[in-house]
Amino acid sequence: MNLKFRVVSIIMGAALLAGASAAGASAAGAPVAAGVPAATATAAPAAAPAETPAAATPDFKTLDQEVQGVKKDVIELNKDLFVLEEELLFPANTQVAVYVSMDVGTFFALDSVTVKIDNKEVKNYLYTAREADALLKGGVQQIYLGNLKVGKHELVAFFTGKGPMEREYKRGATINFTKGVGAKYLELKITDKVSKHQPEFTIKDWE
Repeated sequence: MNLKFRVVSIIMGAALLAGASAAGASAAGAPVAAGVPAATATAAPAAAPAETPAAATPDFKTLDQEVQGVKKDVIELNKDLFVLEEELLFPANTQVAVYVSMDVGTFFALDSVTVKIDNKEVKNYLYTAREADALLKGGVQQIYLGNLKVGKHELVAFFTGKGPMEREYKRGATINFTKGVGAKYLELKITDKVSKHQPEFTIKDWE
């Protein structure tokens, strides 16, 4: 979808949500008989039964459904704004994204990852036990999202944690890659090297 059209659509959606919220608030706070003259009100039949709470229940249900609908629309709008923000800050022609995955558990327990691009540190991430466990269960983390100009670049990643025999373990991996006109995706992979009884660290370039 054209970026300009998406911006206009999101702005219009926000305006419609604001109008719907204001209309709902006005309806909820309006007097029931604001425009009825006093004489007409006293002429009403005395035997008319008062509205019971049970009779008013459908109106409350309808109002609650409208509120829930507005909340859902706001959540969707926030998602669109987040995606739009990423597209504006990190356009595809300069975007580079780095991910971390882990198929390990016997020979390495991850503590932190440091990422350098062209000899400049761009990310140093310290993992909690819950985050490391999520990676072990097949999760993939986007550790870095940034911009790079077209051309040749070098990425170096350092992994620290506990290796075999619970010893402190630090290893690095390097990749030279070419940034084209489209988005670039790189994956830092941690796996068990069973034959050598130690972890292995590689970087995959998703062409």
